[in-house]
Amino acid sequence: MQRTLAWVSDSLSAQAAGKAAAFADELVAFRRDLHMHPELGREEFRTTGLIRERLVRAGLHPRLLPGTGLVCDIRPDRASPGGRADGGLIAFRGDIDALPVDDVKDVPYRSTVPGRAHACGHDVHTSIVLGTALVLAEFAREGLLSRPVRLIFQPAEEKLPGGALDVIKAGGLAGVSEIHAIHCDPKVEVGRVGLRSGAITSACDRVVITLTGAGGHTARPHRTTDLVTALAKLAAELPSAFSRRIDPRSGASLVWGRIESGSAPNVIPQHGELEGTLRCLDLEAWRQAPDVMHELVDVIASTYGAKWELEHHRGVPPVVNDPDAVAAMRTVATGVLGASAVEGTEQSLGGEDFSWFLEGVPGELTRLGVRPVGEPVYDLHQGQFDVDERAIGIGVELFAGLALRPFR
Repeated sequence: MQRTLAWVSDSLSAQAAGKAAAFADELVAFRRDLHMHPELGREEFRTTGLIRERLVRAGLHPRLLPGTGLVCDIRPDRASPGGRADGGLIAFRGDIDALPVDDVKDVPYRSTVPGRAHACGHDVHTSIVLGTALVLAEFAREGLLSRPVRLIFQPAEEKLPGGALDVIKAGGLAGVSEIHAIHCDPKVEVGRVGLRSGAITSACDRVVITLTGAGGHTARPHRTTDLVTALAKLAAELPSAFSRRIDPRSGASLVWGRIESGSAPNVIPQHGELEGTLRCLDLEAWRQAPDVMHELVDVIASTYGAKWELEHHRGVPPVVNDPDAVAAMRTVATGVLGASAVEGTEQSLGGEDFSWFLEGVPGELTRLGVRPVGEPVYDLHQGQFDVDERAIGIGVELFAGLALRPFR
């Protein structure tokens, strides 16, 4: 693979690759340790402690966030060539939480915690950002870092509306002018990356509709609120009606996962619930969705005389990649991996709370190939999911290359 970054000198490029390689074994061991000891969102105390300890040993000064997670700044020496220690922070985000699923892989580093696994690759993301910190700390000590950097180790990405909001509330974006993240892509072979300008993920919300009515005997539905029929009509008609009120190009998808009401065949119940998710590819349509849904629920429920309550739990907006930030990553990735290894990628209906960062700061999310060459695809959130650990070093080189660009 080519190892020259187009806008970083050959000397710095070689040094970045060399420093990343020097930490490779340590970062793989670190990732495996996290993989064996997964922690759910806002419970990542051990993970936070391990990250903090290693950053301190590297001579850095991490700041713990309230609860779990941490941020760490690396500032250049003002006396270094082109060095400026003020403003213009470039940030790199790694999410640190795991999922409530069983790890079913037969590997030495299998999860030791039943019902918990790093089945989304957050252990890889965390190791990449840690490795980036270790590499850039050495560049800073050598007077070769020209712009300030922030490393964000974020909790609770898997908990809607996401730990990114915790970081923002704690001031984690203060002074940041550009932010990048990487997400494992099990469909893409190791040594390749997927890039996309504009929206790359979907908005994802949770919707709960509660209906109440008088109830009664099924022999006399005309004297009751026929709640089960009202629920059934909402389940069948609301997604269709909603799709006719929202721009069809937005990719809005309302799908139910739970419907509950009643306990006897001859009793019309007094209470029922319908729960599902709303996913949307378009940011503006996502913003319009709650008002449209309230209006439609009122029309359908009122037809049957049912009282209704709609809980629209905002999850995350789409991740909308900034074109300039994507262009920067494309240039760096081409230098690290070669032009043929940089490909386009589709927009996903999955949610990702990195979107909250991009509401206030331009940046991008890159899909990092992690599938071992020739191996089958195990999707994210599956207990069989694993990665080719060479992807960690690649991620470190990509982030280091972005940080080593001349400060502008």
